[in-house]
Amino acid sequence: MTHKHTNALIEETSPYLLQHAHNPVNWQAWHPEVLERAQKEDKPLLISIGYAACHWCHVMEEECFEDEEVAQMMNENFINIKIDREERPDVDQIYMDAIQMMTGNGGWPLNIIALPDGRPFWGATYLPRENWVKSLEQLTKLYKEDPEKIRGYASDLERGIQSINLVENNAEANTYSLEQLKNSVGEWSAYFDTYLGGYKRAPKFMMPNNLDFLLHYGTSQKDSTVLQYVNTTLTRMAYGGIYDHIGGGFSRYSVDTKWHVPHFEKMLYDNGQLVSLYAKAFAVTKNPLYKKVVEQSIGFVQEELSDESGGFYSSLDADSLNENDELEEGAYYVWTKAALEQLLGADFTLFKDYYNINSYGEWEENYVLIRDKSDQEIADKHSISVEKLKERLSKSLSVLKQAREKRKKPRLDDKILTSWNGLLLKGLVDAYRYMGDKDHLDMALKNARFIESKMLRTSGGLFRNHKNGKSTINGFLEDYAATIEAFIALYEVTFDQKWLDHAKGLTDYTLVHFNDDVSRMFFFTSDEDESLIRRTIETNDNVISASNSIMANNLLKLHKVFPKEGYGERAHRMVKNVQDNFDKNGQSFANWMHLVLYENLNFYEIAIVGEEYKKLGQEIASHYIPNSILVASEKEGGIDLLKNRYNEGQTLIYVCIEGTCKLPVVEAQQALNSI
Repeated sequence: MTHKHTNALIEETSPYLLQHAHNPVNWQAWHPEVLERAQKEDKPLLISIGYAACHWCHVMEEECFEDEEVAQMMNENFINIKIDREERPDVDQIYMDAIQMMTGNGGWPLNIIALPDGRPFWGATYLPRENWVKSLEQLTKLYKEDPEKIRGYASDLERGIQSINLVENNAEANTYSLEQLKNSVGEWSAYFDTYLGGYKRAPKFMMPNNLDFLLHYGTSQKDSTVLQYVNTTLTRMAYGGIYDHIGGGFSRYSVDTKWHVPHFEKMLYDNGQLVSLYAKAFAVTKNPLYKKVVEQSIGFVQEELSDESGGFYSSLDADSLNENDELEEGAYYVWTKAALEQLLGADFTLFKDYYNINSYGEWEENYVLIRDKSDQEIADKHSISVEKLKERLSKSLSVLKQAREKRKKPRLDDKILTSWNGLLLKGLVDAYRYMGDKDHLDMALKNARFIESKMLRTSGGLFRNHKNGKSTINGFLEDYAATIEAFIALYEVTFDQKWLDHAKGLTDYTLVHFNDDVSRMFFFTSDEDESLIRRTIETNDNVISASNSIMANNLLKLHKVFPKEGYGERAHRMVKNVQDNFDKNGQSFANWMHLVLYENLNFYEIAIVGEEYKKLGQEIASHYIPNSILVASEKEGGIDLLKNRYNEGQTLIYVCIEGTCKLPVVEAQQALNSI
């Protein structure tokens, strides 16, 4: 196909950047030489940040960036830079902070005008063509006529951007107590929607790290109210339209309070974390719904987001082509009543009741499948057994799946990101750990070997991205944090010390290259990368946990296995630096708060030595014991916990706290009882 325009993005591998490679705008990717050119030419930077599955990014592209007149104006007055926020979260974080300071809100597309050195002075999210052109005209005029005014504003903004990222060194603070934690959860629970799950607001994001902490808190404190809330939320999400009942997997968030109509893009990071969460919840409750969600979500990843190399792709777009060949949000996923009646025939009546093909399930004259009743209720209403109900529904869903596969599929973002692969790897490990399906372990090992062979740099560091055999960007802290966490988890189900050694090696690398001497936290970028306006320190848990909170949890666990390295002291200091936020803002620090439970309650090292180590290890691992780390070997192992523990002819289980062990036992149940 011949294109009228082609710009420098044609050299990139990111599908989002490639989508813009034939715009008439002279887009460049974010590279140091582009910033140098801007300074030589004294032209302001126009930085536009988005991602492949972003609906409004596509809209703005169509209205502004594909328009030749608009492009001409942009090309004459600016150095235009396009950024995939998923490839460059470091740049995105800084400019997102800037726009929130300037306008009070943020989002994508994120459009920033900056001085040639990268310091921002104006920003906006989606703007229609007319407003975009008007804004650029005014900014061009101001830049030419009153550059001092702009430089002054950029300097003020720069100070603001740096100051909101400072982390106080809080080493003198007391350890956060269980009583304080209880009060924090009490404050937080005022926002719980105890009927529909999630929080009392729309849109509703799933926030797996929030639910993961509350599951841990509820089980350790025997708090039935909190556990009931977690189960309500998990059930309602699995019943909702946010979950794809036909193909498995979750969309990003729901636009309403009942989890009905999603923003239809499906992200690897959500599904990785949710697989992990539902697997743990299954271990606690044995609820078959949770098991089904795990299996189907992994099935979705396998079918839609798997590369043959073992890596996993990033996302499926919200938009796809409808019957008129126009891009439309959700076109792939929604149904008309007439289509369902025609496809399902005699089974439509049952299906209609189960998935609410009625006013409850309607959206813009279409239907998004949503449940609000248990299997038993529907079976009773139709006077059939639950088994028969499941059989008929399964048949209906496979008919719809075949019909749906004839539609135009949503666009795929097939770049592979290390941190998101780490999250899915952890999900697969947890699925195997708590549900025992060896296919999930095989998939996990294939992915781990992919990370090991393609994402590990010879220097001992990680790459961020991979596509078409190329990795071009150095890893950020989130890549290390998620990979270390996944490798520790993988060791706990395989007892192959290689994964533990990789986790330790990557941790030691971060301590050298990401370390902040002042706060004892970690920077988001390594000291080997070009400097930006600031080196960000990420502390707030969002839809993905903060890289520092994941690292603190990793350090605490590695301390139990490598007690001489000082990892535990580092984790303890990191928590103290952020704990003032726990009182009033628990939901933004949920992943940190696991450490409060670990530090106030017993944390167990469970060591198994002897021929039956794998069998006993699997038996113990299948129980939900978040406050533990499991190590095992057939004979003497390479780590201290496994030394001098071998007794020929016996497999012994040692339950230890900080290296001090109770008398060994020979049965898994005995060990579990002592915990």
